[in-house]
Amino acid sequence: MSGLEERSLSFKYAMNLQLFSGEKTEKATPKKKQDARQKGQVAKSMELPASGVLLATFFCLMMFGGYFKDHAVRLFRDIFMNRLNMEVTPNTTLLMMGEYGVQIIIMLAPIFIGAIVIGIAANYMQIGFLLTGEGITPKFSKIDPIKGFKNIFSMRSLVEFLKSVLKMTVIGYLVYSVLWKTKADLPKLAEMSGDQMLSFTASLTMELGLKIGVVLFILAVLDYMYQRYEHEKNLRMSKQDIKDEYKKMEGDPLIKGKIRERQRRMAMQRMMQEVPNADVIITNPTHFAVALKYDGSEMEAPQIIAKGQDYVALRIKEIAKQNGVITMENKPLARALFQRAEIGDAIPADLFQAVAEVLAYVYKLKGKVK
Repeated sequence: MSGLEERSLSFKYAMNLQLFSGEKTEKATPKKKQDARQKGQVAKSMELPASGVLLATFFCLMMFGGYFKDHAVRLFRDIFMNRLNMEVTPNTTLLMMGEYGVQIIIMLAPIFIGAIVIGIAANYMQIGFLLTGEGITPKFSKIDPIKGFKNIFSMRSLVEFLKSVLKMTVIGYLVYSVLWKTKADLPKLAEMSGDQMLSFTASLTMELGLKIGVVLFILAVLDYMYQRYEHEKNLRMSKQDIKDEYKKMEGDPLIKGKIRERQRRMAMQRMMQEVPNADVIITNPTHFAVALKYDGSEMEAPQIIAKGQDYVALRIKEIAKQNGVITMENKPLARALFQRAEIGDAIPADLFQAVAEVLAYVYKLKGKVK
């Protein structure tokens, strides 16, 4: 294979790798989901609250049917018995309308309360508690005619159209089947009394309403499952997106490495500045160097103010020599201090005797008494 062919294959491989890394094949990270939620982008079916409210309304009608009937009868009785001979004036008309309005609200209160509770519960079960103004913020991009034209012929619009057709088909079939089942009783309506006619109509309406409500609720659950799938699909990320998000959250590894390197240099510089204050430098002699300082009025035990290995040990010894700090060779002690204590720590208790002998010798050389 020639060099040109090898370069061509390498380029194609790099292109394929780049394209593959750009495909949104990975599930959204928790941060991506949280950001989308804060923007109001959640998996939600509008059909679920609507069908739930419809079912709640018909259940209320079924459970409180006697209450509604009695209340309506009382209202009509009051009209025919007490209001026909009433003097009609603006004041009496407003008073009567106010009284009847209150009575109608009281009569329909179970339906209103049931619809509100079910509507709130259906929304809460889908998305939990969410309060954001992102979704209602006006965006001029939404009135772009080109984007609007694309949305009309998008896959989402096609799905919504098919959902509407399916709902109308199902509702039409249910209406047809229920009416066809009662076709023999429809001609008898003319012979029924008022109570019988109302009872027959109420029974037919309740049966039709409950069947439609149940079917729409089942379709709404399926729609919610589809909305969740579509939502997760839209939130998918590419491998590069995940890497970028990680860099943004944790910081670029290169930058973090440079920061750590700078911190190490600053710490090293501070440590080297303490070496001239040491009482003694204990060495290995080439691999380790540990700087000790002791002040009986402030310290309970000698402290390590600097330590290093190899090049750092050499640098410590050079600074110590430049500043007249005594350097002593003690291989076991230097290794033990380097491995068992950190900078700023007091020496381990079992090394007190060995360090005391070294310091006593150093003070004797300097003519000090501590």
